[in-house]
Amino acid sequence: MNGGPQIVGIFEHPTRLAPDKTVAQLHAEAARGALQDAGLTKDVVDGYFCSGDAPGGALSMANYLNLNLRHIDTLDIGGSSAVAQVAQACAAIEMGKCNVALITQAGRPKSAGVTTGTKKIIKDGAAPDVIWELPYAVPNVANYALVAARHFYEFGTTSEQLAWVRVAASHHAQHNPEAVLRKVVTVDDVLQSPLISDPLHRLDCCLITDGGGAIVVARNEIAASLGRPAIRLRGAGMGLKHQEAGAIDLTYSAAVQSGKEAFLRAGVSAADIRYASIYDSFTITVIIQLEDLGFCPKGKGGAFVADGNLIANVGRLAVNTDGGGLCNNHPANRGGITKVIEAVRQLREEAHPAVQVKNCELACVQATGGHMATRHASSTLILERV
Repeated sequence: MNGGPQIVGIFEHPTRLAPDKTVAQLHAEAARGALQDAGLTKDVVDGYFCSGDAPGGALSMANYLNLNLRHIDTLDIGGSSAVAQVAQACAAIEMGKCNVALITQAGRPKSAGVTTGTKKIIKDGAAPDVIWELPYAVPNVANYALVAARHFYEFGTTSEQLAWVRVAASHHAQHNPEAVLRKVVTVDDVLQSPLISDPLHRLDCCLITDGGGAIVVARNEIAASLGRPAIRLRGAGMGLKHQEAGAIDLTYSAAVQSGKEAFLRAGVSAADIRYASIYDSFTITVIIQLEDLGFCPKGKGGAFVADGNLIANVGRLAVNTDGGGLCNNHPANRGGITKVIEAVRQLREEAHPAVQVKNCELACVQATGGHMATRHASSTLILERV
């Protein structure tokens, strides 16, 4: 997409606990931060993208933010929504539907008392298959424990290998003043933390945080006038995986589809990527996605992440250099937007010096939304500094 739309503004809300703010207020504060980062005002925004975390949807939020819009989009595919909406914003701009697109995400699960991994994934009337799932009251952590257990059985993956994902995240988080958990942990620390749902330990689970983030995408001509580093979308893909009438294989995700499409459109391969933002709801989530994106063969993800291979300037592939959802931030239980934000920081060379990837020109952003053992979507972006 040379000459195409650019990401010109990003903002990650600094709060991780917001008992004194509304969700709408968090959206607004994130929007203001991203627009300030871009050097723009809300008056130039004519496209708005939000998801299920936006109270009242786009109609209410557009009114609350006092936006004069020509285009709105309310795609909701869980934690991958904001990632997909970057590609949709670029497409909308190229189709002439808007010139400056704003994407926001925010929530207050921490203030609401949601506990890691125990929230039921089903609600009355939430989905056609709810009547079959309701009796089992499946929590998130059990869902992902199933995936981990199957990966262990099929490929010999170990708890020690999963732990390395958390270890890498902690090495990065120590340099992030906004991160919730900045203490560097060891593999033994992860294995000695309480077992939540076999084989997942507490330190295999992501954070629950308040907060949010926002992204601004602008037409090339507008972006060029702002004097910001040019961050463009080179390729994007989406995928969907569900229960397939019972033909369930828990060892792969919809990233198989979305990653293949994104890399094909970008004209590059996983071997060309030195930084990746990978959705990390649980440590097993990272391993599965790395395999599905082609960073390593299927079944070899455990070995790939071991021994610090995800630590910036140490291993082969720097992953989640802000500390990710495991250590930094997981706002609204939808971590996709923070993945885009950290990728843009890396491409702008604005990441912390200790974790900045040298000569970072390409970044992969990957997120899943939904639940990996049942039904989920996947969104993949290849971003480029030009």
